[in-house]
Amino acid sequence: MSVKPPLPPFTRESAIEKVRLAEDAWNSRDPQRVSQVYSADTLWRNRSEFVHGQEAVVAFLQRKWAKELDYRLIKEIWAFDGARIAVRFAYEWHDDSGNWFRSFGNENWEFNEQGQMFARHACINDLPIQESERKFHWPLGRRPDDHPGLSEFGF
Repeated sequence: MSVKPPLPPFTRESAIEKVRLAEDAWNSRDPQRVSQVYSADTLWRNRSEFVHGQEAVVAFLQRKWAKELDYRLIKEIWAFDGARIAVRFAYEWHDDSGNWFRSFGNENWEFNEQGQMFARHACINDLPIQESERKFHWPLGRRPDDHPGLSEFGF
C-alpha cells in the first residue's frame, strides 16, 4: 500500500495541500494517475452512481472524460477534521455537440492512515452555459497558481 502525503490528521495547511493535489490530479484527466490516490477498496458515490475499487474508478473516469471534453476543474476546501476533508468545486466542460456546462458540487472525503482516500461522496449539478460565459481559460492541465479560485469568481 503506497503512502500519499499529506497524511491525517490534517492541519489547515495540509488539508489545503491535499485539496490542491487532488485538483491537479483530476485536471491531468489521467484516470490511472487519479486512481492512485484512492485505496484499493475505495467507495464512491458520484451523483447517482456507486463506484467500488481502483479499477472501477479508472473505468468511471474514462467514461467521464470521454463525455466531458476540455474539462477544467477548481476545488476549494470547505472544512476538515482529523481524517476528513469537505470540498466544494466547479468545473467547465463541453459535450461532443459543443454545448458548454459548468458543474458545481460538494465532496466529502475520508482518508486512511496512508493518506489514501477510501470514501468519496459527491453531489453535482450541471448548469448549461454559453461558451462566452466560460471562466476557466488556462491551457489543459494544472490550473496556474495565479488563476482565480472559486471564491474570487463568487461561485
